[in-house]
Amino acid sequence: MEKINRLINKVVITITILFISRMGIFIPIPGINHQELSLNMENNSIINFLNIFSGGGFSTIGIFSLGIIPYINSSIITQLLIKVIPQLEEIQKSEGEIGKQKINKITRYFTFIWALIQSVSISLWIKPYTFNWNSYFIADSIVTLTTGSIIIMWFSEMITEYGIGNGASLLIFQNIVSNIPNNINIYSSNNKYDFITLILLSSLCIIILMVNILIQDSKRKINIISAKQLGKVTKINSQNYIPLKLNQGGVMPIIFASAIIALPQYLIYNINQRTNIIVQIIKLTLSNNLIYLAIYSLLIVTFSYFYSSIILNTQDIAENLQKMGASIPNIRPGIDTVKYLERIINKLTFIGSIFLFIIAQFPFMIYNITSINLFKGLGTTSLLILVGVAIDTAKQIQTYIISEQYDNMME
Repeated sequence: MEKINRLINKVVITITILFISRMGIFIPIPGINHQELSLNMENNSIINFLNIFSGGGFSTIGIFSLGIIPYINSSIITQLLIKVIPQLEEIQKSEGEIGKQKINKITRYFTFIWALIQSVSISLWIKPYTFNWNSYFIADSIVTLTTGSIIIMWFSEMITEYGIGNGASLLIFQNIVSNIPNNINIYSSNNKYDFITLILLSSLCIIILMVNILIQDSKRKINIISAKQLGKVTKINSQNYIPLKLNQGGVMPIIFASAIIALPQYLIYNINQRTNIIVQIIKLTLSNNLIYLAIYSLLIVTFSYFYSSIILNTQDIAENLQKMGASIPNIRPGIDTVKYLERIINKLTFIGSIFLFIIAQFPFMIYNITSINLFKGLGTTSLLILVGVAIDTAKQIQTYIISEQYDNMME
């Protein structure tokens, strides 16, 4: 009973923090004409994209509008620096829990800096929608937005430590889910389909969900064998393996590819010089579907390889196998193991990135064939995030329950 109560407490803590973080988005910063701001943001592709991860915060400009975005960006920057700066990589590898705390501290500093930059940008950007834009309003907005971002970062760490699941992922999950009812309402009011079409749409949604789950959960098992087993067994134990996921970068490659694709559209929207040659080139590129798809697919593949290189270090894997006295069957330890793993990872990353691209373009393919705008307002990027976070959270709950049962058996 005590174990069950502990799990219930974790769930309650998680739900409470998520509720508070959601409410903070609707506490507006004073001095802004929020109605005019919301109307002007409807056709802004960059703001609509950011609203996916902020739960509409960039259209309301509440105290938690920045949400978890500065923390995520800072985490990415920190991971890049770890790869570039040997001292940081050594801290992460050799100092254990102390090293992890140092890396977290660096990430928090970057979060503050990033939140400050974004707060200044937003304070300048919303000038046309303010009642009295002055130095006091700018300072008040910067302090409020930056503080709200730091609080959200603290919330995410509290969920990770005392709740269930990854705090940052759950906060994004909540923001995406909160937009679904509004999107469904708009979609259903603008589109009237017969029963057969609705069945077809439901079937397509189920297929996309199944493919998403397959991509998120698929992995290649690289069998390993210890030095003690060599010469003693004729059959390799299938339970000893290195799991290599098909999609190492998760949804991040699509997020960054979508952001870069949306940036030229934002520039065109804000540049009035129609004769500008750069604007004309961007319009020509975006209007050509083949060029657009080629650039988008290239960006997804590039970011997939980038995140795969950040998450998996083949040199570290090979060294750890040698320290454990283990090896991959028929592969020599050392450089041969590194080359073998790199070859497998490169193949998996390419296949995974192609799957991501197909899923990202699937609604557009359906629209071109049937004129049905599937997942309007939600997007497959959001769907991938929802599926990934749901699977990870369910696995953490399952792991916690299994560990508690194991403790009971030991007692």
